[in-house]
Amino acid sequence: MTTKFPTINSTLCPNELGKLIQQKYDLSDKTECKIFRLAMNHLYIVFDGENKYVFRVYTHNWRTRLEIEEELRLLTLLKNAGRQVAFPIVDESKQFIQEIEASEGKRFGVLFSYAKGVKTAKFSPQTSFLIGQALAKVHQSTENIELKRMPYTLENLLTNPILKTKEFYNTNISEVQFLESLSAFLKLKMESLDKSKMRFGAVHLDVWFDNLHINNEKEITFFDFDFCGNGYLCFDISYFLFQLFSTHLNEEEFQIKANNFLKGYESVIEISDEEKKLLPFGCLAIMSYYISVQCDRFEYWTNIFLNEDHLKRMVGNLKRWMSYHKIEIE
Repeated sequence: MTTKFPTINSTLCPNELGKLIQQKYDLSDKTECKIFRLAMNHLYIVFDGENKYVFRVYTHNWRTRLEIEEELRLLTLLKNAGRQVAFPIVDESKQFIQEIEASEGKRFGVLFSYAKGVKTAKFSPQTSFLIGQALAKVHQSTENIELKRMPYTLENLLTNPILKTKEFYNTNISEVQFLESLSAFLKLKMESLDKSKMRFGAVHLDVWFDNLHINNEKEITFFDFDFCGNGYLCFDISYFLFQLFSTHLNEEEFQIKANNFLKGYESVIEISDEEKKLLPFGCLAIMSYYISVQCDRFEYWTNIFLNEDHLKRMVGNLKRWMSYHKIEIE
């Protein structure tokens, strides 16, 4: 007798998924579904004539239904406020979330609008200004919004992540020791800030060129709010600046684009002096958290690059940022 072998992370057949999407969303018989990316979540591009969508299938046990509902609530709020985001689309029964019984268990799927434009790390200083403006407008709508999702506290960004990273990289290597020292240093820095002078609300936490499209060098659309949660709004600013730095080895070019991004942001909302104090440090805490996420989800994500050399590269980027900002661990 043949039995099905247990799985932890299957790939759904795009042809069969296309049929399900066609039926659920009443699309035409021209509907096509193709795999786009199999990473933290699985993304499919859906074509229906001239219409184009993205269908995200969350990996098993990655997000609860409530967490996804809160992500979609935030996106709907932003869409209704006229912010440029890829938004969720309801099916014929007015539901956002599809429950799919995969071989490993229940998985959730959501259909999103397709963001106009292209994804590129090589955008102009003028476009950097527009990205800052667009992010500030998103923050206008997310300030004081609380989600039933992870709060990005010191415990969740620094204390718990370093334990997961140490467990994964269980050999006593210098990079893990560096991350431990960095974690302790960042806690002291962030605890000293005057929280009353910092805006708090729903954050994206993963704003960089890979999660936004640029249309005709003038229209910015954000997507992939999978890591949205509760935190200081300047976390998003800090993280974008770090990713901009990481993708620009020419530091003069980085500084021009960073200045334009900040000018664009402050053309909409002023960044307080206390928030500016956090900008060089917030991204270091976020990156420490993301290193631990990669470790924690190793079995579900085909990140075969996740080894000690990868950790050295990640830590190398942190050290380069710290050197640029003259940050020394005390």
